[in-house]
Amino acid sequence: MAETTARTGLTPQQWDDKFFMEYVRDNRFKRYMGTDENSIIQLKDDLTRKPGDKVTFANVRKLRGAGVTGNQVLEGNEEELDSRSMAVTVAPLRNAVVVTNWDEQKSAIELRDAGRMALKLWAMEKMRDQIIAALHSINGVAYGSASETQKDAWLADNADRVLFGASVSNNSGNDHSASLANIDNTADKLSTATISLAKRRAQAASPAIRPIRLNEDEEWYVLFANSLAFRDLQLDTAMQQANRDARAREGSGMKDNPIFTGGSLVWDGVIIREIPEIPYLPGVGAGGIQVGANFLVGAQALGVAWAQRTKTTTDVRDYGFRNGVGLQEIRGIEKLLFGKGTGDTDDLIQHGVFTMYNAAVADA
Repeated sequence: MAETTARTGLTPQQWDDKFFMEYVRDNRFKRYMGTDENSIIQLKDDLTRKPGDKVTFANVRKLRGAGVTGNQVLEGNEEELDSRSMAVTVAPLRNAVVVTNWDEQKSAIELRDAGRMALKLWAMEKMRDQIIAALHSINGVAYGSASETQKDAWLADNADRVLFGASVSNNSGNDHSASLANIDNTADKLSTATISLAKRRAQAASPAIRPIRLNEDEEWYVLFANSLAFRDLQLDTAMQQANRDARAREGSGMKDNPIFTGGSLVWDGVIIREIPEIPYLPGVGAGGIQVGANFLVGAQALGVAWAQRTKTTTDVRDYGFRNGVGLQEIRGIEKLLFGKGTGDTDDLIQHGVFTMYNAAVADA
């Protein structure tokens, strides 16, 4: 009796699905991604089911009116619902490798399988780098490409959600470069006191940066810190004492303590995660010191929009001698910005990101 077997050409879609899962799950920011409004990085895949090049993220702000009491008439005293939106544009993202039959014959490894793994790693790093670039961006413009005028305008609109060093007064009249020049390597390193100040500022901002909720009533922020700032925080006396005396003692007491493992730090309702790929700003601080950005984030800090999830492609040419393996997807990643003025694009503010600039002097 003849049995039907699946032909090789009919199986790539299984690899496509697995690739997409690994790509997101292995990403450095994976634990902060989700589809609901409580996620730091909110995912939307609306366009995977319909045409278009933009996905809209909505924001409805809290009611601020006093309402009515007793026998007061409510009709005519209704409050306008303040809703805003931001469209994230998607675009194709592609890469591929080509292997010849002769190279496969000579190689001790399966080059096409190696190519698939290389593409997976490339996609992971691409998404990580685009998330970091989005965090650092100035109203949708890459930080390195933004003019001083654009940076000053951004700072003016976001003055209550940007902190230079350890003091609010380091902001010199919303002049971005002058404010960076106030950061020194003595008082303005990343510290527990600076983190607590940033958290208070995030809570008091208008509108406030909303923390994420865990276990129903626990409220947390996450701080993505560059490596040199994370180093300074590890050396902070209060942080060292907290890790030594306040952390739960589990097992040997060493394997779960970030003093020894270099893992996430925790302070005042803030989880601090080291992100080594966050870039530095050389020569902009006091006396020409290097400065680094750190990002305190709450819910809906970034939006990731998909129109086509990651899929693999193949290309055979030159009479079957050259075999290409590629990937493609259509997506966009942006920091979520909503207008503070009367319209969606007036006086844009970072919805879920509080930007911190701290000294980041390299190791001697």
